Amino acid sequence: MEAASAKIKKEKKKQRKWKWYLTVITLTVLISAGFSYASSTLLENSGMLIAFALLFGIVLVGVLFDMVGISVASADEKPFHAMASKKVRGADKAIWLLRNADKVSSFCNDVVGDICGIVSGAASAVIAAQIIANFAPTASNLVQLMMSAMVAGFTVGGKAVGKSVAMRECTKIVFAAGRCLSVFSAKKKKKRNKGSK
Repeated sequence: MEAASAKIKKEKKKQRKWKWYLTVITLTVLISAGFSYASSTLLENSGMLIAFALLFGIVLVGVLFDMVGISVASADEKPFHAMASKKVRGADKAIWLLRNADKVSSFCNDVVGDICGIVSGAASAVIAAQIIANFAPTASNLVQLMMSAMVAGFTVGGKAVGKSVAMRECTKIVFAAGRCLSVFSAKKKKKRNKGSK
């Protein structure tokens, strides 16, 4: 009897894993397509200043999500239980993040982080093409090299700084992420309540 129930639990665990893998793949495809389309559309119809701001925005999103992923893997659950008992907003969501640390970390670091890396590379290529066409038609290789090197430098440097901050301030970062999630869930509840009336 125990062996049968253990086997059922094992099968359910396997199914949950495969479901998570498929969810990650689907989310990656959808988010990547959305990011790529939005960034390419905005870059084509914007000036150089906005294009650079958008590029650094994409890099910053990658760095911030990387910090959340590291923080969730590093933080302790205990302080959030004390907050949750005092009904502090976002504490319950922070506990949820920590209890799903492997999935949250995978989503933040792998899904969003890698997508931002790919999209920022594509965005830098579009900006390089604009610079070559408008300012430096004879220095295409140099412009492309400088753009890719700059994006790589800011991404790696930003993530290096972000990791040290995340390790040091993991509780604060997880709490901030929990607060953000609680805001979104509160908005969803309001919409549901309006719809049911």
